[in-house]
Formats: sequence, C-alpha cells, structure tokens
Amino acid sequence: MIKIVRTNSDNTDFVNLVKQLDTYLKIVDGDDHDFYNQYNSIDVLKHTVVAYLNNKPVGCGAFKKFDKNSVEIKRMFTLPETRSIGVASNILKELEIWAKENGYNSCVLETGKRQIEAVNFYKKNNYKIIPNFGQYANVDNSLCFKKQL
Repeated sequence: MIKIVRTNSDNTDFVNLVKQLDTYLKIVDGDDHDFYNQYNSIDVLKHTVVAYLNNKPVGCGAFKKFDKNSVEIKRMFTLPETRSIGVASNILKELEIWAKENGYNSCVLETGKRQIEAVNFYKKNNYKIIPNFGQYANVDNSLCFKKQL
C-alpha cells in the first residue's frame, strides 16, 4: 500500500530522493542541467510529500507559491523500480489537495521536453501546456503546464 506523508524539505527521506532525482536529471538534461538546477533549491520548499511503499521511501514531490492563485509543482520523482504502480499519481493528487486547502486554485509546473515520461504523466493528469513562464520563457527544452484545481 502506498502511504503519502506531508512534510517539509528537512525530511531526510525527501532529501535523499531529491539527490537521486538530481542524479537522473544531470544525465537527461546534459548541458542544460546547471541552468535548471539553479531553480531547484529545496531549502525554499515548505510543502513536500514523501511516498512510502512497505515503509520504504519511493517517491516525492513539493510545491511552492507561484502567485496569489497558483502553486508551482517541484521536485517530482519516483524510484524507477516503483514506476507505473500509481506512486507519482498519488503524490501529485496529495500536492493538489494540499494546495487547494491552502487557498490556491491552480498548479503550474515546468518539465523538460526530453523527459517524455514526465510530459505524458502530466498530460494524463489533466495538465495543459501553457506558454513557458518566468525563467523558462525562452528555453527550447522546457515545457510548462497548468491545471485548474
């Protein structure tokens, strides 16, 4: 059974999962990794979740305030061996519920075009492609998404 725990960026399991995410992204993003990495500091994340399967941390995600109505989904990751069993969907759903509880009515996010699994995952979860925002505005490899809650 998948258990989702709300926590913050000080959580050791969250920190360890993000390290694995960063290792993966360094390979996938290649030369673009340093650009993206500067926007992914976890010390600013106060709303994080960790997914556990049989008491083992297998995935994580977070959000931070984007504007008065929206949060930005950050640091989504699931261990490769536990993909396709609903871990990421449970994480994302919990983040959306938590954001709504905090008065937000939409979520935005950015992912890389090369991250095909992530792009398909967000589309499957009713996120719609929007014009690239903020620091991603002129980045060819970036895709930005939005979902109304």
